Amino acid sequence: MKDLVTRFICSGCGRAETKWLGRCPDCGSWNSFVEEVVKKEQKSSKTTLVSDTNKLQPVSLSKVTVTPDVRFSTGITELDRVLGGGVMRGSAILLGGEPGIGKSTLMLQMLSECAAKKTLYVSGEESAAQVKLRAERLKVDTEGITIFSDTSLEELLMLMNKMKPEVMVVDSLQTLTSSDMPSIAGSVNQIRVCSMELSDTARQLGTALFLVGHVTKDGQIAGPKVIEHIVDTVLYFDQADTGVRIIRAAKNRYGTVDEIGIFLMGEQGLAVVKDPAGFFIGNRERTTLPPGIAYSAVIEGSRTFLVEIQALTVPAKSGYGRVYSERIDTAQVLRISAVLERHAQVRLSEQDVYVNVAGGIKLSEVSIELPLALALYSALVGKSLPANLVSFGELSLAGEIRPVGFVDRRAKGALDMGFKKLLLPPLSKAEAKLFPDGVICHRIRDAIALVSDTN
Repeated sequence: MKDLVTRFICSGCGRAETKWLGRCPDCGSWNSFVEEVVKKEQKSSKTTLVSDTNKLQPVSLSKVTVTPDVRFSTGITELDRVLGGGVMRGSAILLGGEPGIGKSTLMLQMLSECAAKKTLYVSGEESAAQVKLRAERLKVDTEGITIFSDTSLEELLMLMNKMKPEVMVVDSLQTLTSSDMPSIAGSVNQIRVCSMELSDTARQLGTALFLVGHVTKDGQIAGPKVIEHIVDTVLYFDQADTGVRIIRAAKNRYGTVDEIGIFLMGEQGLAVVKDPAGFFIGNRERTTLPPGIAYSAVIEGSRTFLVEIQALTVPAKSGYGRVYSERIDTAQVLRISAVLERHAQVRLSEQDVYVNVAGGIKLSEVSIELPLALALYSALVGKSLPANLVSFGELSLAGEIRPVGFVDRRAKGALDMGFKKLLLPPLSKAEAKLFPDGVICHRIRDAIALVSDTN
């Protein structure tokens, strides 16, 4: 057709070029251009999908009114926690995760809890009958849920303006198509246009919009990166090795991104983990630990978790040591290994190092560096650490143990879980008075000498 042309669209930022480029001039991404068929731009024509948001008259920000119920609960405590206390009216939330992890299940359970409000479930991947069968298996209340099985953006926008739902779920974003875009569903242009129009309409109507998104093999949400800028909140649904589901925010305009929500998948869907403080340390009998095991306390938002860090060292078969670590960043493990070798004479350069975290949770805090160092030392020399010891602290390149935040919360969480010994970083006088039985270490070699003498 004469009104169609071939363009190369950057999947990272949406830049359009007439020919393929290896590197995007805007966002700098390599090999990100994909070929798409688009309509020729008409100077005098106007698309029917132009949002009316910018047509509103400008007003003074001081005169803008905010209703008391601008934020409401989804009925699922863990989801509310990650969203910052509930969902905002008129906000757009993008939820991504691996296939089969429970995204659709979570959204269906949420709509059931919000049955008192006007809800709409848009299913582009399943028929209405399939959704009904899943709802019956989950034993959720379907009385207040309205389902719409279509993938046309124009039809969906008409329904939104007519129905004015308070809570709306689109499952999934990659199945929607606009007639103004000749490309197939899931293409860069389709995803960008559909997400922009749905988000703008939701803001005008005050609809809390949830967009379910596919993820790539790298774990990123499929489609142009610009959709994460368009929406207000980006949530990722991960699955740990133990089967626990963890939901966390990568972006949140209306709350913190430090909170995580923990779920367990059962026969009747996702169930919240009410007391997860010791969830990731299992039921180990803490009388005698194997070598290479260390406990620490980490902070995720308003919660304190006890975690078990595991280390294993074996002589390197290739002549030089390697690090295998998925739950803790490999660069962090390499840095701690270098500090141990330089300042504590713990030779790890000729060892293959394996690091894991029990329960499959990923850790990125600097507070885990001291227990990680102790676990590596314990694994290398074959000596167990004290079974009731919890440690936390940051390691500097000079071998110093540096203070970390929320010492009181970490220590209280460890003591509440039955741990008797605390190996602490340097504290202020006020903090030291709170934990008179805690042992303070200033350097990593002192901490290693201490645990060696204990055994």
